[in-house]
Amino acid sequence: MTIKTLIAALAASTLLVAAPAAAQGSPQQQVDKALELRDSWLYLTENVPFPAQWVKGTNRFVYRKTVPGGFNYVMVDAATMQKQPAFDHERLAAGLGKATGNSYTALKLPFANFEFSDDGRDIRIRMGERGNWTCSLADYGCKPLLSTKRPRGYGVVRDLTVPANNTPKASPDGRWVAYVSNDNIAIRPAGGDEKIISTDGSPGEFYDPESIVWSPDSKKVAAYRVRPGYSRLVYKVDSTPDDQSQPKLTTQLYPKPGDAVDIDRPVIFHVDTGRQVNVPHALFENPYSMSELSWRKDSGALNFEFDERGHKNYRRIAVDPETGAARVEAQEAANSFVNSYVADRRYSHDVDGQGRELIWSSERDGWNHLYLYDAATGKVRNQITKGNWIVRKVVEVDDQKRQIYFAASGMKPDEDPYFQYYYRIDFDGRNLTPLTAASASHDASFSSDLAYYVDTYSRIDQAPVSELRRSDGTLVAVIDKGDVTKLTQAGYKPPEPFVAKGRDGKSDIWGIIVRPQDFDPAKQYPVVEYIYAGPHDSFVPKTYWPFGNSFFGSVAGMQALADTGFVVVQIDGMGTMNRSKAFHDVAWKNVGDSGFPDRILWHKAAAAKFPWYDTSRVGIYGASAGGQSTLGALLFHPEFYKAGISFNGCYDNRMDKIAWNEAWMGWPVDESYSRSSGVDNAWRLQGRLKLVVGELDTNVDPSSTYQVADALVKAHKDFEMVVVPGESHGALRNGGIDDVYGQRMVLDFFLRNLAGQPVPNWNPLTPATGPASRTAR
Repeated sequence: MTIKTLIAALAASTLLVAAPAAAQGSPQQQVDKALELRDSWLYLTENVPFPAQWVKGTNRFVYRKTVPGGFNYVMVDAATMQKQPAFDHERLAAGLGKATGNSYTALKLPFANFEFSDDGRDIRIRMGERGNWTCSLADYGCKPLLSTKRPRGYGVVRDLTVPANNTPKASPDGRWVAYVSNDNIAIRPAGGDEKIISTDGSPGEFYDPESIVWSPDSKKVAAYRVRPGYSRLVYKVDSTPDDQSQPKLTTQLYPKPGDAVDIDRPVIFHVDTGRQVNVPHALFENPYSMSELSWRKDSGALNFEFDERGHKNYRRIAVDPETGAARVEAQEAANSFVNSYVADRRYSHDVDGQGRELIWSSERDGWNHLYLYDAATGKVRNQITKGNWIVRKVVEVDDQKRQIYFAASGMKPDEDPYFQYYYRIDFDGRNLTPLTAASASHDASFSSDLAYYVDTYSRIDQAPVSELRRSDGTLVAVIDKGDVTKLTQAGYKPPEPFVAKGRDGKSDIWGIIVRPQDFDPAKQYPVVEYIYAGPHDSFVPKTYWPFGNSFFGSVAGMQALADTGFVVVQIDGMGTMNRSKAFHDVAWKNVGDSGFPDRILWHKAAAAKFPWYDTSRVGIYGASAGGQSTLGALLFHPEFYKAGISFNGCYDNRMDKIAWNEAWMGWPVDESYSRSSGVDNAWRLQGRLKLVVGELDTNVDPSSTYQVADALVKAHKDFEMVVVPGESHGALRNGGIDDVYGQRMVLDFFLRNLAGQPVPNWNPLTPATGPASRTAR
C-alpha cells in the first residue's frame, strides 16, 4: 500500500466516527431509554379502530380498537348501531391461558384478528408460531385447530409420511361415495359394495383422495393422479430442548429451487359405466402447481388453473368430461414472471358459474387490471379497468348487477401512489364509482349482501377513522375515531414522507424519515436504513399505527433507534410491488438488486435537501429477505453502506424455500442465483457486519447463514455472529427468546460501528437471575 493510499484509507475510516450526533445522557441511559420507548407509548391511544370484518350472512361486523391499557373487540349491528363486546374478553383470556400454559389478560389477548365459525358458536384465531386455534363461545374452551389435510412442503410436495385424508366424499344426490383404495379411485353406492374404477394408480402415481370432486349432477367424479416430487428434508439440531438435557435432531420437509415438484394430472370417471377419461396435458405440460379441481354448475366442464414451472404462463383450463379435450378459457403470460405468488394478483371469477364469461386479472398493458373474457373462445371481450394505476384486489362481484367492487392504488396523480381506495365498476368498464374519498389509505369491508361497508382509513400523520356507509356511499355513522392526544403529548411525531427520482429518472421513489426527538438541525446525523425489499409487496407504512408487529420493524422502534443519535429511514425501491409491471420487473432474476440504485439516489437527494443528513455514515438492518438485502448492501455497495446487522437472512436463493425464490428468480436455476448470492459474493465484504440466526428457523434454512459465515472465514473477513439456541425465524426481533437482548444488540452495533460512540459493558449491569431453568437434566 502506498502512502497516498494509506492516507486515503485512514480518511475514509475517520468518516465513520467523525462529528457524532450524540444523544443526551450516558450511553447506558440512551440505550435504556430507547428500549423503553415503544412499550411506554404502546397504550397511549384510545378508540383507534382497526379494519372491520363482517359476520357472514348478517348485518353485524366486528372490529378491534384501542382502550386504556390494551385492546377491545367490538360487535356492531349495522341496522340498529347497537354496540357490544364481540365476546367475553376475560373468559377468553382464561381459556387461552389454560390451553397454552401461558398467562393472558383481557386487554392483551395474543392475537390481532379473528373470525367466527359458520354457525357463530366458535371463534378462530392465529397466535403467531403457535398456529391456528379455535375457542368455543359456550364454555371458552380452546384447542389447536389442526388441518385435516396432508401437509405439503410450500404447497408443491406432499408429505408422504403423513396419511392423506381419505374420508369418503358423498355425491350431491347422496347415492354414492368416492375414496381411494390401494392408490386407485373407488366408489360405493349407499349400502352397496366397493367398486374400483381405476387401475393405473400406484405408489409412484397415486390418486389423491383429497382432490376428489363430484360433478353437481352426481354422474361424474374427478381427481388428480400424482407423480410425487422430491421430498427434500432440512435437518436442524435443537441444542437446548425444554424437556431433556441432550440435543434433538429435527427435520422439515423443505423443497428448494430446482427440486422436482409433485406432478398432478386430472382424470375424470363416469360413475354409471366406470369409464375413465384421461386428459391430454399439452396445455399444462410442466406444472409448478395446479389449483383445486372444480365443476361448472351444469356439470358440462371440469375447471382448474395451471401455473407453469418458471411462472411465465398461467392458465385457466376447461375440460370436456366426455372427451377429455382441454381448452384455455383465459391466460396470462409474461417474458419475466406472472405474479402468481400473491393471491390477490391472480384473480379469476366464473360469472354465474356458467362457464360463459370470466373476470380475469392481467398486467398485459403494464398495469394490473381486470378483463372480461369470453370463456368459450378464450378471448377478451373488453378491458374493464384501464389506466396508469393498479387494481390491488377484487373484493366482491355482483353477478346479477354485473358490477365489481375493488381496491386500487395510483389513480390520483397528485397523491402517494400507494394509498389504497375502493371503487365499483360495471363489467363493461362504465360507471366507475369511488366508494372512499378521504385523502388517505383505506381498508373497506363489505357486508354479504353488499348493503353496507365499513371504511377504515388513515395516514401515517392522521389517526384512523372508521365509518359505516351504505352501498351508495352515503354515511350511516362514524364508528370510531382514534384519539392520539396522549401519544402526541408524550413526544411522538409522525415520520416525514420523502420522494426522489429512481434510477430511470422518472419513477418516484417513496420513503419516510424518522428524526430524533431532540433533533438539532445544526448537527450531522449518521443514517440507518431499515430494509425489507421482497418483491411480494411494498413495505413503507402508509397508515397510522406506529407500533407494528415488532420492535425495529415499526415506526416506534425506528424512533427508538433514532433517539440514540441517528436519522432512520425506510424506502420502497424498484423491484417491489404495487406499482407498474416495469417497476416490479426489476426484481426478475435480480433479487440481489434490492432496489439499491434507487435507494442510494434517494439518500443522496435527502442529503442535498437536508444538511444534517450524513451520507458518509450510512448503516442498514433487516430480517429474512431484509437480511439478504442487508448483506447485499455491504457486498455490492460498500462505497455507500458502511455497517449492517442482519437477522435470519435468505442469503442464497438456492438454499431458501422453493415458492418465494422461484417466483422471482425463475426456473431452472441458473447463474442469476449466483449473482445475487451472499455466499458467492462474501469475499466482497468491506464494512462492518453482524449476522443473527435462530438455530431452528422454520422459514429460512439456517444453513444459509452458516454458509455465509463459512465463506467469510475462508475470505479472511472480520464479522460478528450470534446463534440463538432453540429459536426460530423471529429470534431476537419479534417474539424471540429475549427481545431486549436483540434490541440492545442493534443499538449497540450502530453506536459502535456507525456513530463511533462507546457502548456499556452490559454484563455487570444486567441483573443476575441464575441459570435458565430446564425441565430435565
